Amino acid sequence: MSATDNAHGIAVARAARVRLMIFDVDGVLTDGSLYYGADGEVIKCFNVLDGHGIKLLQQSGVETAIISARKSAIVQHRASDLGISHVYQGVHDKRSAYELLLMQSAIGADACGFVGDDVIDLPVLSRVGFAVSVPNAHHEVLARAHYVTKAGGGRGAVREICDFILRAQGTYEAALAPYLT
Repeated sequence: MSATDNAHGIAVARAARVRLMIFDVDGVLTDGSLYYGADGEVIKCFNVLDGHGIKLLQQSGVETAIISARKSAIVQHRASDLGISHVYQGVHDKRSAYELLLMQSAIGADACGFVGDDVIDLPVLSRVGFAVSVPNAHHEVLARAHYVTKAGGGRGAVREICDFILRAQGTYEAALAPYLT
């Protein structure tokens, strides 16, 4: 077995245990770009495939959450649209938000996954059972990830992660079944 095969097998085993998947926003749910309007409002672009992946993950019994350093009404609106009830914004100490989330959800760290892209995400990334990164993440994040997506943030990375978890848990075919009848 090659080192790549072994790493993939480990990632699959870790993803199979996920009961709570946590997402960063900028650089993960978006491509990391911030667009400012004339009045100073920030505009973000979200991927619909990512959103549907989150819905499929939730329907399979995996809870979802957001922990973001930036605070935005747009993110709250997107989270509401997707049924993400655990939303922590404006949090620069992501470790504290993560610990609070663990207490509120009563889910252990080994059953949590997190996807991030920058060093501010390391306190959570280093504590979860399934650590995920996007390919253009900071090198310190990439070095600590159990799985690095092929797709970029805001460009299908979240959907890739959701599909990966569903496959690892053996629920992918059941998630697709309603669309194939």
